[in-house]
Amino acid sequence: MQRDDIKNRLIVSCQPVPEGPTDTAEFVIGFARAAVDAGAKALRIESIGYVKAVRPFVSVPIIGIVKRDLDDSPVRITPFIADAEALADAGADVVAFDATDRVRPASIEELVKAVKAKGKLTMADCSSIDDARNALAAGADFVGTTLSGYVGGPEPVDPDVALISAMQALTPYVIAEGRIRTTEQAAAAVRAGAFAVVIGSAITRTEHVTSWFRDAIAEAYGAFGLQTVLAVDIGGTKTMAALVRGRDVLEEITVPTVRETGPDTWLALIADAVRPWADRYSRVGIAVTGFVQDGLWSALNPATLGIPDAYPLVERATAAFDKPVFAINDAQAAAWGEYRYGAGDGGDLVFLTISTGIGGGIVVNGRPLAGLAGHFGLIRGPSAGQSPLEDQTSGRWIAAEARKAGHEATAAEVFDQANQGEAWATAIVSQSAFRAATLCRDIQMMIDPKQIVIGGGIGLAAGYLERMRQCLEGIDARLTPVLVAAKLGRHAGIVGVASLASE
Repeated sequence: MQRDDIKNRLIVSCQPVPEGPTDTAEFVIGFARAAVDAGAKALRIESIGYVKAVRPFVSVPIIGIVKRDLDDSPVRITPFIADAEALADAGADVVAFDATDRVRPASIEELVKAVKAKGKLTMADCSSIDDARNALAAGADFVGTTLSGYVGGPEPVDPDVALISAMQALTPYVIAEGRIRTTEQAAAAVRAGAFAVVIGSAITRTEHVTSWFRDAIAEAYGAFGLQTVLAVDIGGTKTMAALVRGRDVLEEITVPTVRETGPDTWLALIADAVRPWADRYSRVGIAVTGFVQDGLWSALNPATLGIPDAYPLVERATAAFDKPVFAINDAQAAAWGEYRYGAGDGGDLVFLTISTGIGGGIVVNGRPLAGLAGHFGLIRGPSAGQSPLEDQTSGRWIAAEARKAGHEATAAEVFDQANQGEAWATAIVSQSAFRAATLCRDIQMMIDPKQIVIGGGIGLAAGYLERMRQCLEGIDARLTPVLVAAKLGRHAGIVGVASLASE
């Protein structure tokens, strides 16, 4: 194969959802043949077995990869030299590998050398322009945008067109890949300078495409019915109010939560602030820290936010806003928001928010669990019953530990210091991440969710999720939770409670 064999061409990635109903050689062969019959000029195939199975049925080039979940490295795509060599022997014309700057079993130079020794071409799956620059220096034949948005932080929704353009300034051999779901996005990749374009989930992952259309249709029906909801999220330090329709946050405001004034005042202040929106919403959804049952609100950990026990939240809010009101715990609302519109991937989901306190939510069989379900921050086992876990892990604890160490700093400032290499700050953040990771391991053993979605100001802070993953290294893969960043960020709670209120 020559590099120009795929110039200006469509590449179809035939990778079924792992352990899904189409994860068999027969289906992958069928996907590959159908794609080639329709005009694809190359294929991207995962696993040595599937490359070997597809090769006799197609004559177009195959880009081969192997995916592995390793205990000692975050690199998943063709991590070992033996994998690269086996893909070449199985019939791959191009061997693709993770080219990110992370701890790895084999260097990029070693992988390139091994593949070229087999007479095959190489593709470096990159997350940034620096990855591409390093891969080209090591001799990679192609660079791809495959891993942009997948090495930490919330996963973007749209393809990284800007990275395509940046890479094209380094080399003409840029393969656009990742989150290209429409013909318009594919055309944008071409205009940005892509040498070839890979389409994957939009063609060969029925589960993903079905969920996209399911959500779009649900949103359209909601929009058709003018279901705009006033969503209110009352937190320990601030209260957010927003107009929400489906996944879209139309407008929002934030006011401080003055803890000493109490919930009557909080509701009155929000009602006054949103008065100009009065004719724009038909119902109200309220997400709160604490426990909500039968419209009554109680604080399970007054240190996070103290309120009168069994405060009649729905009754008082209905009077304040003069609209129907639905109320639920904020983390349970966020769990539903991520399941419907964010990181949810069609299976059971646990959401863990690490912020002023720690909250959680559980979605099982397409339904959110209410009541006490998911209040993981109140677990007392790690302290031998002395205090809730969130009192030893959350943002409040991080700031308190900084004061003990002689530093007046907020949690955000502690993170800044840790990322600058300050030992005292690193020790505090690492301890918090260790406890959060241990909690996730326990959740995995108790519930066995498909994934645990991490959100909140601490959970999504720079480097925190990676520290959690490092704490889980060395555990048997079957027991290791899959940790993913929340996609909706700070909007998870309001989007979730708006959806629940409208339904």
